[in-house]
Amino acid sequence: MSRFTTFETAVGRCAVLWRGEHLTGVLLPAANDDAMLKTIARRDAGAAAAPPPPFVQDAIKKIISLCAGEPVSFEEVPLDRSAIEPLANRVYDILLRTPFGETTTYGAIAEKLGDKALSRAVGAALADNPFPIVIPCHRVVAAGGKMGGFTAPGGTAAKRRLLDIEGAFAADKLPLFGR
Repeated sequence: MSRFTTFETAVGRCAVLWRGEHLTGVLLPAANDDAMLKTIARRDAGAAAAPPPPFVQDAIKKIISLCAGEPVSFEEVPLDRSAIEPLANRVYDILLRTPFGETTTYGAIAEKLGDKALSRAVGAALADNPFPIVIPCHRVVAAGGKMGGFTAPGGTAAKRRLLDIEGAFAADKLPLFGR
C-alpha cells in the first residue's frame, strides 16, 4: 500500500509518497493543504497518510536541508523508477550528477544523451519528473541562462527561488566572471 506524509521546508509544505522501501513521488508545495491532498490523490488515489519510516525520514531531512541552502546528495535515496521510460531515466541519471548550485541546459543534457535534437525530449522528461528536488530538474535552464519552463506549482518563480537558495546566480558562477 502507498503512503504519504507532508512536511515543512523553507519553500513551503512538501510531500513524499512511498511504497515498500522506495519513494514513489515528491511533491513541491501546493497553494494550500487541500490542494496538496488533491495532488496526492491524483498521483496515487490509494495513498494513505502515515508516519515516515527511517528511509523516508532521511529523504525528508535531505529535502529540508537543500531547501535551507545546504548542499546534499540524493544519489542514495531509494527511488521507484520502474515505471519511468528509459530515456527519462537517463536524463534523471544526468541530473543526479549535476552539483548543488550549478545549472545545465536542455541542450547540454541532450548532447550527453548523444543527440542535441533530443532537447525537447529532455524537456518532456523534466516535466514528468516524479521526484522534484531529489532529481533536481530545477537546475536545468534554457540556452543563454533563461529560466525555461517549470511545471511544478509556482512555475518559474519556484524554480528561480530554488536556484537562488542554491546560490546558482552567485557572481562567481555566472559566465561573465568565469571560473
